[in-house]
Amino acid sequence: MATKIGFIGLGWIGKNYADDFEARLYDVVRYSLEESYVQNKELISECDIVFIAVPTPTTPEGFSYAAVEEALSLVQSGATAVIKSTLQPGSTVALQEKFPDVYVLHSPEFLREAQAAYDAAHPDRNLIGIPKETPEYKERAEQVLRVLPEAPYSQVMSAEAAELVKYAGNCFLMTKVLFMNVLYDLTQKSGQPWNAVREALIHDPRIGASHTQPIHASGHVEDKETQIHRGAGGHCFIKDFEALRQHYKSIMGEDDAFVMLTKQVQYNNKLLSESGKDTDLLRGVYGDNLEVN
Repeated sequence: MATKIGFIGLGWIGKNYADDFEARLYDVVRYSLEESYVQNKELISECDIVFIAVPTPTTPEGFSYAAVEEALSLVQSGATAVIKSTLQPGSTVALQEKFPDVYVLHSPEFLREAQAAYDAAHPDRNLIGIPKETPEYKERAEQVLRVLPEAPYSQVMSAEAAELVKYAGNCFLMTKVLFMNVLYDLTQKSGQPWNAVREALIHDPRIGASHTQPIHASGHVEDKETQIHRGAGGHCFIKDFEALRQHYKSIMGEDDAFVMLTKQVQYNNKLLSESGKDTDLLRGVYGDNLEVN
């Protein structure tokens, strides 16, 4: 019998994954709160594998996976739920305990928003995080790998390791953006040509060109006349760096590394605020008071 694949959440992540599965002729059920798909809610219970891509915000109150819990309540007993939403480390294990009749796995997404359709169909990595190291969970993970598009690198690992990989990637790239802002200001103050420094730097294969432009046109700017956009914004970097910072504090305490992470957040918040970039997203994470402790 053909595997029926469900998708809960059809933002740019869920939609592009669902589109890819349909293009590969899978039997797909889409459910979201939008009018086009809201009537499919009951059909999710007929699916063998359900991919979940719903918001997991970080707010002044902390990280929340409430939307994932709501999605998991729709999955039939014995089915496999694959959470694509970004999860703070330890979340998959906690969710599995809350939904013992469903096989809860975590498979972080690595889509670039500007080319999400291509990335969904041509992944460079497929990671499947399992909450329990048992043959049954490993087999469920292998089943999911078999329905995903083939990737050069695939790995079944612990759920917490998979959660950490996702945060590590986003937070590393945010750190790269912040360092490039520091370097840009240094070259400007020193009277050196930024473009020449950057071009020579990115030809180091260990560094590369991505996330090296401190002056760019991305992000939502409230003042339409503002031309200089600084800092690491977007829907992932701000919330994910803060979620990792708080997770680090809960495990390691307020050591020197935590102070470093906090200083990075303060610097980024300053860049975003002063250039008016993604200030709506910034307020969503920190509220109106951007003081970070």
